[in-house]
Amino acid sequence: MTIAIHPVPGLPEVCPGDDLAGLIASALAAAGLGPEPGDVLVVTHKVVSKAEGAVVPLEGDEDAAYRRLAEEQSVEILRRRGDLIIARTRHGFICANAGVDRSNAAPGTAVLLPADPDRSAHGLRLALRHRTGVDVPVVITDTFGRAWRRGLVDVAIGISGLEAILDLRGTRDAGGRELKVTEVAVVDEIAAAADLAMGKAAGVPAALVRGLAVPLGEGRAADLVRPAGEDMFR
Repeated sequence: MTIAIHPVPGLPEVCPGDDLAGLIASALAAAGLGPEPGDVLVVTHKVVSKAEGAVVPLEGDEDAAYRRLAEEQSVEILRRRGDLIIARTRHGFICANAGVDRSNAAPGTAVLLPADPDRSAHGLRLALRHRTGVDVPVVITDTFGRAWRRGLVDVAIGISGLEAILDLRGTRDAGGRELKVTEVAVVDEIAAAADLAMGKAAGVPAALVRGLAVPLGEGRAADLVRPAGEDMFR
């Protein structure tokens, strides 16, 4: 299987109230990218949040305002080191500073996570289907750190049109042994792969992934949140 990842150039700076689906459809057409059946569209949450108006001014001392905002967006603070907090958000995500981000944001502002990233992904998918005539699954991403490993990777925080997890339990490996616990977070793999094409500072917030053979369905990125009873690290 050969997979191609196409960055989607030409998207303008997204502002609250913008028609994100229209902007993406126009950029895809201008780049000659179709879309085609079987494609998956990957979009960074930053442009989704901006279009939805999840942008907050940082008034007064910006650093202090940012820290207050991160705590306000937290439902539980798990760790604290200096100004950094590791928090659980209302979505169930565990991430630095509750996902509140100042990178790629206008000066004096911070961008929040979408209120319901799965719903955002579904709305974007439906709007793109209306505009293009093709039902393209959508993955919304954010950059998370990882327990026990250095470095950041993009993960899926909202999806529509895909199953979140490829469950291989009960199948057999190449040696014929039955797999007992293997569940692959396939949408996280898609998110991380797409980020390699988009980059962090290139101003390209979307990519089209072509050639995947992944299970379609109506999964949710929320399915990836490990229940507290299964969490061995808290």
